[in-house]
Parts: sequence; structure tokens; C-alpha cells
Amino acid sequence: MNHSGPDAAPPAPPPAALRLSFDADALAANWRALDRLSGTARAAAAVKADAYGVGAEQAVPVLREAGCPDFFVAHWCEARELLGLVPSASIAVLHGPLTAADAAFARATGVRPVINSPAQAQRWLDAGGGPCDLMVDTGINRLGVALGELGDAALAGLEIDILLSHLAAADEDSPCNERQRSAWEGLRRTIPHHRASLANSAGIALGDGYHGELTRPGLALYGGVPRRELDGAIRQVIRPEAAILQVRDLGPGDSVGYNGTFTATRPMRIGVIALGYADGYLRAWSGKGVLRSSGRALPVLGRVSMDMTVIDLGQAPELGEGDWVSADYDLPAAAHASGLSQYELLTLLGKRFPR
Repeated sequence: MNHSGPDAAPPAPPPAALRLSFDADALAANWRALDRLSGTARAAAAVKADAYGVGAEQAVPVLREAGCPDFFVAHWCEARELLGLVPSASIAVLHGPLTAADAAFARATGVRPVINSPAQAQRWLDAGGGPCDLMVDTGINRLGVALGELGDAALAGLEIDILLSHLAAADEDSPCNERQRSAWEGLRRTIPHHRASLANSAGIALGDGYHGELTRPGLALYGGVPRRELDGAIRQVIRPEAAILQVRDLGPGDSVGYNGTFTATRPMRIGVIALGYADGYLRAWSGKGVLRSSGRALPVLGRVSMDMTVIDLGQAPELGEGDWVSADYDLPAAAHASGLSQYELLTLLGKRFPR
């Protein structure tokens, strides 16, 4: 029956020929591993940027059930998306109250603002105050109260739950790490607070002196390995998958894609898949990426396009239109192959992947 009249609601569209395989067990196992490596501290979770591209709506409940006590986002709109998934008092917004509206939202919901300046502190107090976190800059020179501003009267009026700082080079064996740790220890002795937190994923691997009462892993939760010490402890969480849109046969001399950067030297069977740089599978993968079917390697041929990538089906001759293939996306190995960072590999994954 035709329901396509002018007032009829259109049917829900079919999903894109893309999917993001998500291993909830691996995510929970990664949090438990990082919590264990945090010693006497508890591991929180950075879930900003839609849980680093994994999808906060699916990741946050898994982390909550695993035992995660606190969740950090960057923007206030991200905090709103978590309401109903976890208690509002367990959510902290790293960018802090830039406006009176931000402070009012925090007061109304119970979400904790992270105070980054005396001006934000005053804005929070003017809104009525309450529990908050305080970020102090010990050397990264991004957000955070400068050490020279710590005597500001507005800061003295704060009710500080977590005293935060952020490491600039935890993924390297840098002398900056010890300088920041020492400064943070001094802050712990002089600023009243309930809990203290310095270590991100890489910082956890630096040892007990960096842990405080709460660590803040992000990348490693989702399969990233920022330091060698975490090798073997972290499992892959997501894997991009795409459907084959069309199968073609090439003869010797036929080229593939824009500017013909690949030319066949023999008869070949190729597949065009629904994955491209608009989905976060960037041109960095051109001629380098590998898709797989039942473990068999299907190399990327030529340049990655906006919505399509061409792969060699020589190792999987039975594959046809509508069959699915998965991208090699172990984050450390993929970063090495593509030249992208592990963070970029996660957060660039586009919205056409259902989450």
C-alpha cells in the first residue's frame, strides 16, 4: 500500500552501509585493567568527544556497570547527553563555566564545573557555588589556574571536590613529568580538596606517585596504548566495517580512483566499499590501508575518496555486493601505518557510523 501522500510521515531510512563493531566486554576489561594499575586510586573515565568517537550512549553505561565513579566531558552539551545515564554529580565539565548560563545549568543539574580561572571561580560563586573541581596548570599552559593566581580571593571560596592538573608529556620519558608531579604534590598540601587527580592514560603507567585518589584515563579505555607499559593490558574496542557496493574486474593497465595512483599489472577483482574520508577513513590510508574478511587481507587500492574506497578482493573471491569487510584498526598499529595519532583514529570516525 502506498503511504506517500503529502501528509504522510516518511519511513525511517535504512542505515548506512557502515557499522562500528563495538566490544563492550573489551571496554569494561580496559577500565578494570586501568583501575587496577591505578593502585589505591580509582580510575575515572574521559568520555568527551562522544567517548572519543566510540559513542557515549553505548560506552558510558558499560563503564558505569564496570564500576567507574566519575565521568569527564569537555562541553556542557556533552554533560547534558550523559544525564540519565549516570548520576549528575559524577559528571564534570572540563571547560568550566564560561558564561552565567553555564553556571546556572550546573546548579540546576548538579553537574560539577571544573574551574580554570579566578573569573570562572567568581562566576560559579555568583551563581550560588557548590561542589566543583579545580584545574591548576603545572606546565602544559592550556586551561587551568596559573600558579601565580592561586592567592585570588575567589578561589578561597570554592568547595573543591577534585584538585586537577594535566600532564603535558606523559607518553614520553620527559623531565617535565617529574616537574609537574612535584608541583602537583605541593598543591595537594596547600589547597583544601577532597580528591586529587593528575594521571591520564599514559600517566597511570608512570607509577603510584602520579595517581592521587583518582586517575583520568581516556585513550586507553577505547583501545589506545600511549606507553609501552600498557602493552598486553589493553584490548581493541571498536572496528569500522563497511559493505561492498560493487564488484569490478580490472585488466592490465586499468587504473583505480582519482588520478590513477594505482594501475593493475594483471587481471584483478576489486570491490568498492562504502567507506571514505567523510567517515574518518582519511586519504592517509590510500595505498596503505587493509580491510579484512575472515582474516584475509584486502589491501586498499588507489586513493581513498569521500564516500568510497577500492579494495583488492584477490584473497576473497567469493565476496560480492552487500558483503561486509572490516578495517584493520588496532590503534597502535593503525597509527604507525597511517601517520595519524591514536586519538585522531578514534575521534575522526564520522556520524554515518551508527553508534
